[in-house]
Amino acid sequence: MIHSWKMTEVEKTVAANAPAPGALTGSAAIHPGKSPLMVLQANGLLTDFNKPVQEEEVSEDVLRAQEEWDAVETVQPGTGSLQNQSSLISFNEALAFFQTKDLSEYMMKIKPSVPRSGFSALCHWLFGPPRLQHSLHEERNLVFAMGLYPFDNTEETHMRVLQTVYKRLTGTKLDCPRFGGHWEQIGFQGSDPATDLRGTGFLGLMQVLYFVMEPRTLSLARDIYKLSLHETQNFPFCVMSINITRIALQALREGNLSKECNRRQQIIAVINDFYVATFYHLYQIWKSQHKTIADSGYVIQDVTTYVNKNPRAVIRELERYLSEKRANAIGQMDSPRGGNAGKDSFVGVCDLEPEEEEVDLV
Repeated sequence: MIHSWKMTEVEKTVAANAPAPGALTGSAAIHPGKSPLMVLQANGLLTDFNKPVQEEEVSEDVLRAQEEWDAVETVQPGTGSLQNQSSLISFNEALAFFQTKDLSEYMMKIKPSVPRSGFSALCHWLFGPPRLQHSLHEERNLVFAMGLYPFDNTEETHMRVLQTVYKRLTGTKLDCPRFGGHWEQIGFQGSDPATDLRGTGFLGLMQVLYFVMEPRTLSLARDIYKLSLHETQNFPFCVMSINITRIALQALREGNLSKECNRRQQIIAVINDFYVATFYHLYQIWKSQHKTIADSGYVIQDVTTYVNKNPRAVIRELERYLSEKRANAIGQMDSPRGGNAGKDSFVGVCDLEPEEEEVDLV
């Protein structure tokens, strides 16, 4: 048992009226080795705490026992540990943490552009992408600083981001332990997700947080996650996501997103859209061409090359998909038989039961 229980007055009373040692009866005889509280619960004695009693019958010890029992939290299936329920955190709330944090230590280490000299610098100046406008440098630097910022167990915001990602992907409403094999369920490599973030820092979590908390993209995130659990086409969802964050960081560093950033006068929104668009592009290839984890290296390499050459095209491809998805959802809701339209509408995953059916491959 997780707790070491103190004997309450109720247990003392039961013990006083119990048969002699060695004479097991009732649930204790059927379930030897169970703790006193488990036996009491099996016998229906603890359920009497919820029944109204006369005021003079309630002793201080019984009230204390009632409080101790009520304080026991729900055990989440599969984790074997007591759970709390923290609130979800939005992308903007998590971003505010970094906007108010002193990041000077990391700002000194960032490499926001690729250093070039000689003929390479001349070719890039003549034929390369446009330079990022100076007014956007501060926001760009913030992105790269987040890419260096490590996961911190003492920061409540960090823990909430991690828990939110887990909840939105799995559909559970309960927090899970900080360490454990359950993280492999959403595609981390081991029991500690922080070890997978070394290449992208906290930005790796921020982008998957955006993916699962943005109403427009939540449906797509759940589709990709479902494919990642497929019997033959499975892949580690969060590890793949971190690889895509790495692609997005490099595209920003190479200047391949500068034109789009200048056009929209934004950095974070553009790199998030580019991240989702890249994930969607990979998802299409993976699903339609029946890729498996053995193909991952080649697929990621080809995707990296394509999206860096065509950043605007992949973003437009994503926009078309989301528009069509939304139009189809609205059409189903407006149709006479649209009672099940909510299945594809953009709602929170916690409002839905986790989908258990397999992916139908095309």
